[in-house]
Amino acid sequence: TALAATWDPALARRAGRALAAEARRKGVHVLLAPTVNLHRSPLGGRHFEAYSEDPHLTGAIGTGFVLGVQDGGVAACVKHFVANDAETDRFTVDNVIAPRPLRELYLGPFETIVREARPWAVMAAYNRVNGVTMTEHRHLQHDVLRGEWGFDGVTVSDWFAARSTSGALRGGLDIAMPGPHTVYGQTLAAAVRAGEADEEAVDGAVRRLLRLAARVGALRGADPAVPEPPEPEDGQALAREIAHRSFVLLRNTGGALPLAPGCRIALIGAAARDARILGGGSAHVFPARTVSPLDGLAAALSDGTAPTYAVGADPDREPAPAGAGFTLRAVCRDASGAVLADVPLPTGQVQWVGADLPAGVDHGTLHSVEVTGTFLPRESGDHVFGTRGLGPFTLAVAGRVLYDGVQEAGGETDPFEAFTGAPTERGTASLAAGEPVEVSLRHTTDRGIPTPVPAVAFSLLHRPPRRDPDELIREAAAAARAADTAVVVVATTERVESEGHDRADLRLPGRQDDLVRAVAAANPRTVVVVNAGAPVEMPWREDVAAVLLSWFPGQEGGAALADVLLGAQEPGGRLPTTWPVALADAPVSRVTPSPEGALPYEEGLFVGYRAWDRSGATPAYPFGHGLGYTTWEYESLEATPTTARVVVRNTGTRTGREVVQLYVAPRADLVERPRRWLAGFAAVRAEPGEAVEAVVRLAPRLFDVWDEDAGEWTAVPGVYEVHAGRSLTDSRLRVALELD
Repeated sequence: TALAATWDPALARRAGRALAAEARRKGVHVLLAPTVNLHRSPLGGRHFEAYSEDPHLTGAIGTGFVLGVQDGGVAACVKHFVANDAETDRFTVDNVIAPRPLRELYLGPFETIVREARPWAVMAAYNRVNGVTMTEHRHLQHDVLRGEWGFDGVTVSDWFAARSTSGALRGGLDIAMPGPHTVYGQTLAAAVRAGEADEEAVDGAVRRLLRLAARVGALRGADPAVPEPPEPEDGQALAREIAHRSFVLLRNTGGALPLAPGCRIALIGAAARDARILGGGSAHVFPARTVSPLDGLAAALSDGTAPTYAVGADPDREPAPAGAGFTLRAVCRDASGAVLADVPLPTGQVQWVGADLPAGVDHGTLHSVEVTGTFLPRESGDHVFGTRGLGPFTLAVAGRVLYDGVQEAGGETDPFEAFTGAPTERGTASLAAGEPVEVSLRHTTDRGIPTPVPAVAFSLLHRPPRRDPDELIREAAAAARAADTAVVVVATTERVESEGHDRADLRLPGRQDDLVRAVAAANPRTVVVVNAGAPVEMPWREDVAAVLLSWFPGQEGGAALADVLLGAQEPGGRLPTTWPVALADAPVSRVTPSPEGALPYEEGLFVGYRAWDRSGATPAYPFGHGLGYTTWEYESLEATPTTARVVVRNTGTRTGREVVQLYVAPRADLVERPRRWLAGFAAVRAEPGEAVEAVVRLAPRLFDVWDEDAGEWTAVPGVYEVHAGRSLTDSRLRVALELD
């Protein structure tokens, strides 16, 4: 979502190139991204991994990303085709979608990316669409994806999604994952011999697989699609730029931001010290370094005005992977105890899948992995330690064994949770602040636990001592009272936003709302940084001076936040999804299927801002909203059915970036349609007083609807108003456009 909040396909392309360089460094040929499912309901647990509620914005950002990845000679695998818009019962849910919304909304981003970026792979989703599981959906995978759109890459199943050998082959699935033991392989060969699978269809899948191998340079004798990938740019600098370009300034009263030079800052919140940089699930990565907001501000304020810090409230209710204060390494041993490898770990989490093992280690000889090192407590008291993973574990802290046993598989039905297990507390250790102790978690690889691919996945977990929540809030309020400005960082947790489950509500976990209220009462110049990948309720938003949305900002998030708070950079983001006041206001929220397994998309075309317009409800912040550090005047607008030109002037006192947004609205309609929809966008930069022209290419088929009877696109004639403005609801100019 952060990448989409930049509203910048060119920046997405640069991000894709950087990821391609990382993939090549690790010997990876296919990147399982981007996720271009829509934000249908704000409860979607994996929305942080997707882009937007709007198909045009999603398609534009996805196109840039795919172009960038494949510029680097790595295949982008666009997912999850199609309508994997929630996590509840994702293996079995039947999403019942009428032809018009399926074509105009949910297939839209995929079609844009296939036509404009020519991806080399597409991933078939777990779910069913209109009764047919996607790995076997011949109409969508063969007739539409390949036939209508001209896709010539491979189709890949989501992990464990392929259920039938002959059904998947007939449905157009080329690769069943994860290998080698799938519904294909020897099972497919037997099906061909028995006449249950078409040999010609197998030949077609093999040709497409060989084409993929050739494109990525893995087929001997074939020239790769990209002989010389571009030189990678500085990854840390790019990550920092993407972060500050994604931050959305939702509210800024009285010039609260940027902070005045030399002001005394109280930085408050657990996520201010222990950064929340990404969501949970298969998208989890392990950066070599992470800059927290506290680290970022301390580094930027090197003149002796470093912020004071208070925890205020801790949203985590369970132990998390060992992080701050831990210095860890992984020691790999064979059955005799000989060391195979000894490598540093950034956190207590180990996740090695397939061949992604430390040098000198293979799954055949690996017998045990010990996460070992020291822990320097920040607080005195009873520290909780635990594990996540399956199999035998021995956990010791300060020379005392807290656990020695075997964690069996539970009743998890989701493959990701079944693979990783659940976080489990194993014991406590009474520790003193500032006194280091030895820690060790030894895991014996258990080959008795069936896994489709060789893997080692487990974690050393930790939770600091519990303190009285009211006392923490009082301390935070006192720190705020003594400062010129209070900056409160509130956040969700992995249990709130993760693959494998949807959200139960939109509330911030723990006592974070109470914390913000107390701090705002103590200091009217309170700035709240919302560290979440999808909407949360903010009942205090009108009581604080500023609200800055930082999403999940990646490893350089803390440095980027310091840039924006102190004014070195402008917050460049705009909302890619509507932000509700409360869940009850959201026009579409259902993610749970019926007892029969069906989830009807009864709202039809009315998703996201389209639904908000129809319902008449007012959100907290509309689609496209985002403030900056300067002001803009919109001076002129010209439009044709394919292009618009908008002249804007920077009327403020500093250089700024503006995202010019175009929306179309029919004056009278012959068919049922939304009140208005995104037509295009473009970003411009201007110096103070400078006027610049934004040239906006309008979306293809902007005036078309899918004719369900004819099974084709049809243009709807009439008079349309083209609006240019700063958000969906902040229209500055409009012109009429007649379509014959």
